Formats: sequence, structure tokens, C-alpha cells
Amino acid sequence: MAPGHVFWAIFYFACLCSASLANNAKVNFREKEKKILDQILGAGKYDARIRPSGINGTDGPAVVRVNIFVRSISKIDDVTMEYSVQLTFREQWLDERLKFDDIGGRLKYLTLTEANRVWMPDLFFSNEKEGHFHNIIMPNVYIRIFPYGSVLYSIRISLTLACPMNLKLYPLDRQVCSLRMASYGWTTADLVFLWKEGDPVQVVKNLHLPRFTLEKFLTDYCNSKTNTGEYSCLKVDLLFKREFSYYLIQIYIPCCMLVIVSWVSFWLDQGAVPARVSLGVTTLLTMATQTSGINASLPPVSYTKAIDVWTGVCLTFVFGALLEFALVNYASRSDMHRENMKKKRREMEQASLDAASDLLDTDSNATFAMKPLVRHPGDPMALEKLRQCEVHMQAPKRPSCCRSWLSKFPTSPFKKVPCLGRGQCSRSKRIDVISRITFPLVFALFNLVYWSTYLFREEEED
Repeated sequence: MAPGHVFWAIFYFACLCSASLANNAKVNFREKEKKILDQILGAGKYDARIRPSGINGTDGPAVVRVNIFVRSISKIDDVTMEYSVQLTFREQWLDERLKFDDIGGRLKYLTLTEANRVWMPDLFFSNEKEGHFHNIIMPNVYIRIFPYGSVLYSIRISLTLACPMNLKLYPLDRQVCSLRMASYGWTTADLVFLWKEGDPVQVVKNLHLPRFTLEKFLTDYCNSKTNTGEYSCLKVDLLFKREFSYYLIQIYIPCCMLVIVSWVSFWLDQGAVPARVSLGVTTLLTMATQTSGINASLPPVSYTKAIDVWTGVCLTFVFGALLEFALVNYASRSDMHRENMKKKRREMEQASLDAASDLLDTDSNATFAMKPLVRHPGDPMALEKLRQCEVHMQAPKRPSCCRSWLSKFPTSPFKKVPCLGRGQCSRSKRIDVISRITFPLVFALFNLVYWSTYLFREEEED
């Protein structure tokens, strides 16, 4: 071949190649997507009412793999026993009827926004109370169809779900709230839900709750059998731990302060009746108001909660301090009555002694007669003298430790001197002194038992 002919042949081949490349560069892939969608979803070619085949084209159940992304948890309500969550829900399954040519790997997937164009699993949330889709600015939903027939469905939804709670350890409790997803009409012979392998549940990193902490979550299966068959079910359990610092500041410390304030009454004078009564009544009403406010934020359950034990015992201590003053006031009046009776008796004895001395003075000039040293039976004067001798001859009793400690306090209401023996101390003052020690000790013992019991039960539940 002549050199000129070779040159023209090469030139012609180069022109053909450049034209082919230009044609390829001008390929409209959006137009290709439309043609492929019309081809696989056209009328008479695809029926969205028929479920896909099983694995490897068998007649087994269609397998749908599920994974969720928890975007936020807005609230956990103890009264209504529910919680609100916003999540991205994804399902993926294989539908061989939707296979298409990917144009040499250039077309990775097709995107749809209309879920009714393809077959969809009839999944529903079994413990849902309320829910809604997000449509701002456009509906937050898409469907991706991959060349080998795999379908990915993703949607953003907000749900309010039921969460039955056990409040026996409130506020030292942990709650497990579930998210249950099940098939509504397809039985396990036609449809099976499985968790996606690897990481089926994802939680946003900066998740913050006002009164709870999400400790962990667990995925599981919860297939249910009814009269109409067995249905596939998935569930994820969210374990929430209640933040105790809020309740320590808002409930426990104020209750402790009220109980301690009620003990101030023990250090006030017995005669300060208005101060002690007003202090006791004020702390009692404040404690009752605190208890009512706590119960108003909780459901009326039939069992006793840990917070009920705390508020009940604190209310009992405040009420006991008020009753203690009533007892002190009664004992004070009793002591006063007893002292008045002793005073009258001493006056009568003094009067009788004065009369006897006057009688002896009038008979001093009389002749002294010797009398035998014989005690006649029934002689009252002789009996009294004998009793006095027996009292002086008795060995003194050794005081007990408690009585010795109490004798250090000047408890006589009429004499500012320490108690010297039985019958000389004011019982009202003694009640105050004993209460100053008894009430704090019993309350400290209650705290020890309370915290050790409920914290131990919390560890057992873990």
C-alpha cells in the first residue's frame, strides 16, 4: 500500500474514534435512568402487589434487613409512661425483578421518592402511640434501586412509644424502653425481618437527656404467634439510667434540712410555746407540701416507691418533733402540779409543827412524868420516827450511768441546780434532753439502712 493511502486510512480511523468518544461524552445518564425506570417499572412489567421471591429466587420468604439511626430522644415521661424518639429507619431487601444494566458501572443506583411504585414490607411499630413523617422541605424519604435488584428504603420519622416502667426504686431506678417492629399482614412463611449484620442500631454521639443517661441498647427478636399465624418481629431495648443528682438536690437534701430544722424545737425553752408550736407546724406543712409535689409528678401506682419511704419517714420525724413538744408541755404542767402539791404538803407540815411547838411551850411548867420506853401498838408518832430511822439506815443506791448523765443537766424548773435524785428532776426537761440525742441517732440509722438497702437492690437488678 502506498504511503499516502496509509496516511488517509489512519486519519479516517482517528476521526471515527474521536466521533465515538464525543458521542459517549454526550450520553445523558438522566435520560438513561428514565428509560431504565420505564423499562423495569412500566405497565404490565412490574406489579407492586406481589412480594419478591425468597433467597436465590426460591419460593421461600422474602428477607428484609433492618437498621435504624437514633437521631434524638426528646423526653421520657414517668406519668404517662412513654418516650419520644426521632430516628432514621432503613430497610433493605432483594427484588430480582428490578435488575438493570449499570452501563459499565457508571450508573450506581436509581433513586425514587414514591414508595408506592415498588413492593414495600408492611412493617409497623407495635408499641407506638403517636407518629408522623417529616415533610419539610420535601418528604424525608427515598428509595434506591441497585443494579443487582437490591432495594434500600430510608425514611425519617418521629414516634411516641409506650414504655412500661417499674418505679419501685424511683429515683434510684433504671428503665428499659423498647422499640418493637413487626409485620402486620405477612406471616413468617412470606416475610422475615432480620437485623442488619454489623451495626444494626446507631445512636447520635451528642445525645443528651435532661434526667436520664442512655447506658446501652440491645437488639433482639420478638416473633409473635396469633390465631392468624406467626409474624416476624424485631425489637431494640434502650436501657436508661436516671440521673440521681437532680433528685438529691431537689428532694433529698431539702427533706433532710426540714427534719433538722424541726429538731431546733428541742433546744428552745419550754415556756416558748408560740415559737415551738409555729416551728413544728411550719416544718410539718412544708414537708407535706414537698411530698404532694413529688407525688404530683408521678403516676398513682399501687406499690411503694423508694421516694415514698424517704418522704414518709421524714414526715414522721417532723410530726414526731411536734408531738414531742405536746408531751413536753404536758409533762411540764404535771411537774408544776406536783411541785404545788409538795409545797402545800410542806406548808401543812410546818403548820402542824408550829402548833406542836406552841403546845410544848404551854406545858413547859408542868411536872415532867417518866414514861416507859415501850412502843404502844397503833402509836402514829412512833411509827413515823421508826420509818425515818429506817430511811437513814438504808444504804444509798448506786446511780445508773444514764441517770448520772442526766443529772449533769439542770432540769429543775424551779431551782437552777442539777438533779440530785428521783422525784427532784423535771420530766419535761428530761424529755427534751433525750430527744436531742435520740432523734438524730434514729435518723442517722434510718439513712444507713435506707441507702444500703436501695443501693444494694439497684446492684442486684444490674
